[in-house]
Amino acid sequence: MNPHYNQNYTREEIDAVLAKIKSCVEKDRYTISLNENRQENIAFINEYNIRSDRQKSILMQIETDDFCHSLQNTKIGYEYEVLYVFVPQVSLYDAEGEEETVDVYTKFNVIDLPSGSRAVVVSFHKRNKPIDYLFR
Repeated sequence: MNPHYNQNYTREEIDAVLAKIKSCVEKDRYTISLNENRQENIAFINEYNIRSDRQKSILMQIETDDFCHSLQNTKIGYEYEVLYVFVPQVSLYDAEGEEETVDVYTKFNVIDLPSGSRAVVVSFHKRNKPIDYLFR
């Protein structure tokens, strides 16, 4: 596993992180990154025709057991941010209407602001690398 990945967490710590993420999602205080650097997110959403209500539903279904690791953001100016990776298994329908179980790689940045927390879903796509679940 990548030495920059951190799995040094208790279940309670991840419960707390996930509760904060879900609170942001529930209150629509989240965004899924769909900029030019996030073509994989755009392609995934388009491939499975995942509308915003379904995106929210997928995020709300994430469990503590889906946690893999955290890592420090390496983008210049954002090095203080901790990103949390969860990979839930979700049933989705492809373009032919065939149901498929997909490992959805999600990476979150939780930003605490005076007005409340916000969650940025940096990654939201099909898993494209090996992962280790912390609690499975």
